[in-house]
Amino acid sequence: MTELPASASGPSTVPTSSQEEIRLQLRSWPEVEHYLQSCRGVIVPLGSTEQHGPTGAIGTDALTAEAVALEVGRRTGVLVTPAQAFGMAEHHLGFAGTVSLQPSTLLAVLHDVVLSLARHGFERIYVINGHGGNIATTRAAFAQAYGTAASRGLPGADRLRCRLANWFTASSVTQEARSLYGEREGHHATPSEIALTLHLEPSLASKQRPLPEAAPAGPIHGPDDFRRRHPDGRMGSDPFLAQPAHGARFLELAAAALAEDLRQFLAEAEPAA
Repeated sequence: MTELPASASGPSTVPTSSQEEIRLQLRSWPEVEHYLQSCRGVIVPLGSTEQHGPTGAIGTDALTAEAVALEVGRRTGVLVTPAQAFGMAEHHLGFAGTVSLQPSTLLAVLHDVVLSLARHGFERIYVINGHGGNIATTRAAFAQAYGTAASRGLPGADRLRCRLANWFTASSVTQEARSLYGEREGHHATPSEIALTLHLEPSLASKQRPLPEAAPAGPIHGPDDFRRRHPDGRMGSDPFLAQPAHGARFLELAAAALAEDLRQFLAEAEPAA
């Protein structure tokens, strides 16, 4: 990676040749200090551990967020933290295997992750999210982290910026899902996200089978109400339409869109002195 001044937020930018090179957990602390001399950006994958209908993997949201994050990191040279696999999934607790953090817990976790990274000099925190239930809490965590960083007098607090990127709402992804599945994409346990897991984990193909029509999407009022309204966990979706080749396409589309968004985020002008 070409060196930039220590004040720069992003690399200049030659994509790395392997995902291992951009995984924070495979770097030593001196390597991270050296990285920070040329790039102040970092990617945080955020998922959930929750039911995805009778045929989808419980780890779908974490698997997909991490895969997209690693591909974005590979394309941009930006470090990727370990995935936060537990999210806000309270409404899915009526289904076995779901593990949820309460909104206040997730907020505290993300707040502390941002502050830890900011303390070391990271100034652009890019969260790649795989679960809609995390969105509101993540944005609240960002707002709180800005205030805490300023009140603690962290170096660079005025330059700290956080951005949430939901891979599944990238316009190219939603257009492809609409083209492939139409209204049967639904809103939970969707064929697009299941397709990506089939691409990532071929063993999951053994779970695929035709399913009856899913209950349509509707309001969510807690886990018991969700289980009554959506007895098999799906919301208007037909995951049997998913194919591994579709998943490879979704990964490409999501990574391309988010890599460009990340480059723009890293290049944003610093606030005036």
